[in-house]
This record gives sequence, structure tokens and C-alpha cells, in this order.
Amino acid sequence: MTERKPPGVSFESFVDRQIREAADRGEFEKLPGWGKPMASLDAPYDELWWIKGKLHREGFSPLPPSLALRKEAEDALEKVREARTERQVRAVLTEVNEKIRAALLRPPPGPPLNLTEFDVDAAVADWRAARGA
Repeated sequence: MTERKPPGVSFESFVDRQIREAADRGEFEKLPGWGKPMASLDAPYDELWWIKGKLHREGFSPLPPSLALRKEAEDALEKVREARTERQVRAVLTEVNEKIRAALLRPPPGPPLNLTEFDVDAAVADWRAARGA
């Protein structure tokens, strides 16, 4: 537990001393991201940065579930275009197809889903044709 600030010591010097002692013990070196540049260093300032980061880490989506699934389906098509092997293509489409199938059986709240399952074999054939071109 952190010790209490002794009377008569300025708050700033008390905090600075604790930081210096922790750095001397190497406690900052155990933190995730130690020695790596900050990801948002070049990004414009956003006063809600910590809220957005927390929502992202918790997996919360500001979109309704049906729109989030549509976005995921679009992202899956992009992953298929970038896939290096047929196995990757099949894995990506199978994963998103399972989510689409579940959403079709029990429609999520929000706007209509307007999605159907991907034809994996047709997508693999298109992928092969694009790779051969």
C-alpha cells in the first residue's frame, strides 16, 4: 500500500520521490507496451480517447448487432481478398457464416439483417481466379 504523505512535505516532491523509487525498482519495466511507441502519438487529440479505448477493449460495438454483423461480413470479404491460402479463405467464411446462420435463426435487434450465408465454394473459386490473374 502507498504510504501517506508526511506533513510538511510538498505534494509534488512526495509524488516525484515515489515515482523515482518505483523506477529504480524497475516496476515500470513490467508494464505492457514498455519500450514501444505510443499508438496514438500522431493522432489528433480526442478528449474521449479513454472511453473509446475502453469500449474497444471490452468488445463493445456502438452499432446495433445487425449492422455490426453486416460490417463483419464486409470485413470478411476483405480478409478473403488478402488470404494467402485456400484454408484461410474457408476459415474466414465459415466463421462469419456461423454468425450469419445464428442471426438468421434468431434475428438481432435493430435494422433488418439483409444478409445470406456466403457460398464458400464459389468464393474459393473466385479467390483462385483472382490469384491466377
